[in-house]
Amino acid sequence: MKILFAIQGTGNGHLSRARDIYPELAKYGEVDVLISGIQADVELPYPVKYKYYGMSFIFGKNGGVDIWATARKLRLRKLIRDIKQLPVEDYDLVINDFEPVSAWACKLKNKPCISLSHQCAVLNPHAPMPEHADLMGTLVLKRYAPVTAAYGFHFQSYDKNIFTPVIRREIRELQPTDEGHYTVYLPAYDDNTLCEHLSKFPEANWQVFSKHNKGAYTLKNVRIMPIDNDAFIRSMASSTGVLCGAGFEGPAEALHLGKKLMVIPMQTQYEQQCNAAALKEMGVPVIRSLSKKYHEDIRQWLLNNERVRVSYPDMTTQIVRKVVATHAVLNATPEAAFA
Repeated sequence: MKILFAIQGTGNGHLSRARDIYPELAKYGEVDVLISGIQADVELPYPVKYKYYGMSFIFGKNGGVDIWATARKLRLRKLIRDIKQLPVEDYDLVINDFEPVSAWACKLKNKPCISLSHQCAVLNPHAPMPEHADLMGTLVLKRYAPVTAAYGFHFQSYDKNIFTPVIRREIRELQPTDEGHYTVYLPAYDDNTLCEHLSKFPEANWQVFSKHNKGAYTLKNVRIMPIDNDAFIRSMASSTGVLCGAGFEGPAEALHLGKKLMVIPMQTQYEQQCNAAALKEMGVPVIRSLSKKYHEDIRQWLLNNERVRVSYPDMTTQIVRKVVATHAVLNATPEAAFA
């Protein structure tokens, strides 16, 4: 069986999850990987057959998505050409993690496209939603990468086809410790803003991983370091707590490791607002921005040692088996599907 595994390359969560999903898919046939997007810092340790510019959301420096930078970097003609030229008809099964080129190519050619993503779980009516609806944000989530069937991951199993997070093997194999520092990943803020606010809490030792700097330096009690997957994992595993955006994989990994967690959802990013609603419901502290207004919330979080306890068993094998068993036989004979 030929499988196309299409992965969103904006941010790091999709590629982190793909590290564990790819070898499971490979048990059922030949897997070709497609990645689109320009904002990832994580490398996938498997061959990539298709690499597309795609349609990326550009992180800003003041807490949100930079709408104008996103619009300037959009290459619509190239996107349309890539969609038309991608040979999705050559595959028995297309698995999509919020990736637009393959999703729209399948829609154009009337080919089934199976979502295995966090975004489809966010759209589930049983999943927590923020107090204020965002019609444009909902529309983007629905239309960015249209699919014909959906299997999702969320912080809790809110419905029958929503599973708890895929915690990558390198995280599961760690033995967490507490060396007294706090790990920070807030890519929508620039380094100056992070230093300005975090230095107001001299009792904390901050290890900040930055998308905006290629070199390491220390300012007072704030250590700024460039993004490095191994260094970030070591920092998080040995931290007291994690301060990060309301993405999915980062908070899920922090919770799995038993760390104190506080999240700041990106502004103008509806998915993160939905994630924040789910985390808040679970008892995770959420603040709206990194600003003076929320300094007391951060101080109370530093003083409080309460942690949200979760159970995220390794279900990747069972999930992939279910998806393949349900959908591969629709596109090929049963013999071909499991050859």
